[in-house]
Amino acid sequence: SSGINAEWPLRPGLSDHSFEYPVSPGKMDWSKVFPTITSSDQIKFCDVGCGYGGLLVTLSPMFPEKYMLGFEIRVKVSDYVNDRFIALRKENEVYNNAGVIRTNAMKYLPNFFKKGQLEKMFILYPDPHFKKSKHKWRIVSEGLLAEYAYVVAEGGLVYTVTDVKEVHDWMVEHFQKFPLFERHHDPNDKVENVLIGSTEEGKKVLRNKGESWTAVFRRCADPYQV
Repeated sequence: SSGINAEWPLRPGLSDHSFEYPVSPGKMDWSKVFPTITSSDQIKFCDVGCGYGGLLVTLSPMFPEKYMLGFEIRVKVSDYVNDRFIALRKENEVYNNAGVIRTNAMKYLPNFFKKGQLEKMFILYPDPHFKKSKHKWRIVSEGLLAEYAYVVAEGGLVYTVTDVKEVHDWMVEHFQKFPLFERHHDPNDKVENVLIGSTEEGKKVLRNKGESWTAVFRRCADPYQV
């Protein structure tokens, strides 16, 4: 979809993709994604690489007052998730709080969210990029952690799950080295308890009797911010 208009200025994306994204968060017309959103509402949850949308379908009725967005880079998958939400909304209007956008979260996250806007961010079953030469494409890196720290509110949480132990260790190491995140665990966190069973990837791992590793990180206060 071109979707080019004054309210949603677009810039060219990657050479072989055309991603829609606003030049700044204030330029985004969210009514294209959320039919009932008002100008005073803000997205509070973001699923980075949301796949087939299973987590958002689970979280939507758990947090009916929170708007939540999935980012998905694959055209057919993002189209599927969008159609899935449209169908669900016809059955129950609670799903008006969940939406999806096809974009590259590694490039355009700050175009969509203001500083400290998000309460929860999810990185579930990311592409492992096993080869060392591909590690720079991993969704957790020092540079991207700076962007996550920018868009996640102080006290906000980033949830990670993977079925690859080496990727789990990588994510934990990078988050713990980064000064604005600390490892966090709350046994009563109802979100952490549904992470694995709600996603299509997680269900596949469970069916195959595989193992998943979960780690949650809390956005700390910035000691240098006055």
